[in-house]
Amino acid sequence: MKKLLILGASRYQVPLIDAARQLGFYTIAASIPGDYPGFLIADECCFADISKPDEILFQAKKHQIDGITTCGMDTGVRSMGKVCDAMGLAGINEKAAQTATDKALSKERFQKAGVRCAKSFRISSLKDLENALESLTFPVVLKAVDLMGSRGIYRCASEDEARKAFEEIFTESAQDYCLAEEFLDGLLFGAEGMVSGGKLDFLLPYGTEVYHGAFVPTSLGHWAPLEQTECYEEIEQTVLQALDALGIQTSPFNCDLISKDGHVFLIEINPRAGASFLSESVGISYGVNYYELLCRQAMGESVKDFFDLKGNPPCASASHMIISEKTGILKNLKTDVLSDNRIEKLDLFVKAGDLVRAYQNGRDTAGFVIVKGESAQICREHLKEILPKIVLDVE
Repeated sequence: MKKLLILGASRYQVPLIDAARQLGFYTIAASIPGDYPGFLIADECCFADISKPDEILFQAKKHQIDGITTCGMDTGVRSMGKVCDAMGLAGINEKAAQTATDKALSKERFQKAGVRCAKSFRISSLKDLENALESLTFPVVLKAVDLMGSRGIYRCASEDEARKAFEEIFTESAQDYCLAEEFLDGLLFGAEGMVSGGKLDFLLPYGTEVYHGAFVPTSLGHWAPLEQTECYEEIEQTVLQALDALGIQTSPFNCDLISKDGHVFLIEINPRAGASFLSESVGISYGVNYYELLCRQAMGESVKDFFDLKGNPPCASASHMIISEKTGILKNLKTDVLSDNRIEKLDLFVKAGDLVRAYQNGRDTAGFVIVKGESAQICREHLKEILPKIVLDVE
């Protein structure tokens, strides 16, 4: 039985572990010790820090694995790269993994390769910040280079705000440098995809439901496919340019983009399947179990034929996080939609008595709901009717 090492054992990796077992692979869930649901369903538990490549490589060799993968988080990407190189496995190489998980290194590669993106400067001191601000126009964005899920990102309208953000970043980041970038104001959207041998297996641009938080806009949900089909060629060109600039040859990926002044700008690209339930959206769009395809690719199998639609457009879907507007204890959870046949999936992460936090980023979600339909617009209309019936009573 082939062995698949899955980095992470949180709720985001549970469907990945399930899919691997359905395919007949022996699953090893790797994570630091904790009350993680993936440990309950994997064939074997491996207690290790997935952010430490040498530690994961030791475990990979010990278990003589045949493949390694993750989804929904960047934490284990560098470890995947090291293992793939050292053991000759399918997936991202170590150099690409290191570059892709550092926003400063990525941006330098993008700028050198001519990928259209925001002007940015690496800064390590207040003097660096002052110099960068002389070349930027407010508002500006200060960004930690090693965090995900919109953490460590601050939109600043003045030099005082930028100084405060600079200091705050280094209470969160493990690096001693960050980025100062121009703020791009336009249509925020994204794309999910997979590349094998440098060629696209599929590319699914999707719309983004934006939450305008205290610092920068973040995602509350998605819909697919993206209606702005006229910019698809530029999206594909931008994505392929970025993948090539980072040296990503074989990997799933997720990227954030902005349409501004008639052009597509890349915000960032991550060499793993997206979080925020995007794997489910891909599955609905193409009529596949995307988690199974993540496992197949990690085992060196070709997956391109699974996305051959023979001219048929993807099925439409829309997803939305279930959130609270205030922090407190969940008194009651009302869901009057369980029998609604428009819902493809409804998953709740909280129960009465749990602490619920006011939404700021993806870590604060209490669950999610996905619907599918004939068009993205119809799906979004369905969500407008469904979401008010899911009520969090927080006190």
